Amino acid sequence: MFEILSTPDAWVALLTLTFLEIVLGIDNIIFISIIANKLPKKLQAKATNLGLLLAMVQRILLLFAVSFLIGLKNPFFYVEASWVYLGVSGQALILFFGGLFLLYKSTSEIHEKIEMPDHDESQVKAKGITSFSNAIVQIILIDFIFSIDSILTAVGMTNGIGNKPGDALLLMIIAVVISIVIMMVFANPIRLFISKHPSMQVLALSFLILIGFMLIMEAAHLSHAKFFGNEVGAIPKGYLYFAIAFSLFVEFLNIRMNRNKPLVPKE
Repeated sequence: MFEILSTPDAWVALLTLTFLEIVLGIDNIIFISIIANKLPKKLQAKATNLGLLLAMVQRILLLFAVSFLIGLKNPFFYVEASWVYLGVSGQALILFFGGLFLLYKSTSEIHEKIEMPDHDESQVKAKGITSFSNAIVQIILIDFIFSIDSILTAVGMTNGIGNKPGDALLLMIIAVVISIVIMMVFANPIRLFISKHPSMQVLALSFLILIGFMLIMEAAHLSHAKFFGNEVGAIPKGYLYFAIAFSLFVEFLNIRMNRNKPLVPKE
């Protein structure tokens, strides 16, 4: 069952995906905290932990649903013209529209974080919380919205990894469980680190642009798409891993340099 973890590609994908799940889940932690803080103090920790546990269960169920849809590999529609050919399948449609969604979500999120940093929090704060059950319902609804890009990111990072049909799904579930557990244990330190270094979250959203583009190209490749006689090839995931690792390395160097930079006295 865990043979997939014996391959280097699987470990790289798992570590990268877990990191992205944690960083992209920071907003989720913040919003869960905002909702939980409207409850009596004795219920706040219970609501936060239960909200994260329900988030994990919800994401695993969504992973099963999306993995089933991606398993629909047989084309049901063909497009043939003088300049284009492709066989459309359920798998290709999920990857294509998922890629478009990630491109839209990541660019809009980057815009909001730079231009309107308090937009989402003010919307959550405006919603009334009258009971513990009401708070849990709102946490589930908010997490569902955040789960979509999380699930599509997981699909983009693991699609094509492993020899067995369930290998990619197993990697995605492990990454989701690890990320939720880490967020439950270290929620506050992680939130403070990201608040102190907001560029990390913008960087993670930028990675979604890469993953969204890769999903679109993967959809074209799996459809055996040809444009003007040239077939679309697969993009090796090594390029994606290298881009993410190099960007993170540069960002950590930048954080380290700023930490060691002497304070300039005000005139």
